[in-house]
Amino acid sequence: MEIAGDAEGGLAAGAEPRAGAARAVPAASASPAAGAQVGEAAPAVAGASAAPGAGAPAALQEGARRPLVRGHALALATVVVWAVTFVSTKVLLAHFAPVEILFLRFVVGFAALAAMRPRRLKVRGFAEERWFMLAGLTGITLYYLLENIALTFATASIVGVVVAASPLFTGLASALLLKERLRAPFFAGFAVAMAGVCLVTFAGGAPGSGGAAAALSGNAAVGAALALAAAATWSAYSLATKRLAGFGYDSILVTRRTFAWGLLFMLPTLPVLGFSPDWAALALPEVWGNLAFLGLGASALCFVTWNVAVRELGPVTTSLYIYLIPALTVLASAAVLGDALTPPVVLGVLLTIAGLLLSERGR
Repeated sequence: MEIAGDAEGGLAAGAEPRAGAARAVPAASASPAAGAQVGEAAPAVAGASAAPGAGAPAALQEGARRPLVRGHALALATVVVWAVTFVSTKVLLAHFAPVEILFLRFVVGFAALAAMRPRRLKVRGFAEERWFMLAGLTGITLYYLLENIALTFATASIVGVVVAASPLFTGLASALLLKERLRAPFFAGFAVAMAGVCLVTFAGGAPGSGGAAAALSGNAAVGAALALAAAATWSAYSLATKRLAGFGYDSILVTRRTFAWGLLFMLPTLPVLGFSPDWAALALPEVWGNLAFLGLGASALCFVTWNVAVRELGPVTTSLYIYLIPALTVLASAAVLGDALTPPVVLGVLLTIAGLLLSERGR
């Protein structure tokens, strides 16, 4: 892991220069509006030289539209993959404990990113390093540990519903810290989307749900509180990745360093949570296949695409796609496991999509 010795002040030899990073991942600015100007500069000049005063506005709009389309596509692709991870996790739970799956998948993800970008990332002092630490702590260690522990107190249905509220936390945090303005449609969209999530989860029989009665019994309140904390930590991760994007480093190197810090913070918790994997089980095709999917696809690839989406769209708009995960999970369950699609599920999916679109209008 690339932790010790990397936090060096200044641009030392071998550091990732901003210009070099921009070749793969253009630096994002502190606000979406400023970020659009980076992509607009070249088209504006080209349009002006071809037809001064005429072609520039069209070229300007085209240059601004491209990053937005790319960001929405990446955010959607990411949540589609995340929504089907329950299938792989369900298979692996027959051989490993949740914390073992969590640690192993991010080890695999870190190894894959290290193979893709074998060079070291030199950051410019602790002022930047602390944001990598925050991202690793919140988005890797705390979020997944809180979610996994919540599942031991409550059903997957209620945990999924509560975690799906993370866009609200991200929006409120952005309004408070980044001074982003949220209008009434954002909150109305939240209500509509959460109604859809509840329909999909409880009436539709999402994986691991026992219905509303089962979800509200026993220690569900403890599980809901832990899931709420997980949602809050994900909003902190979203804001941290927005700040990391502004440093101008290659997104794969940024994600790899975030994984390194996340794994480092996770290490002290392993003995407490009973980390003792059955290493012989790794030889089974269904184990290493699903672990490879979680590590390479859901972790290495999807965290990179999510971070790029945050850079292009901002943390609030990107987080709105989390509303879709419960609906997509149920659809994947119908496609892969043959679960029935009931009318409440279809209505819930439509409400979730409507809530996402409505919330987007409220920004």
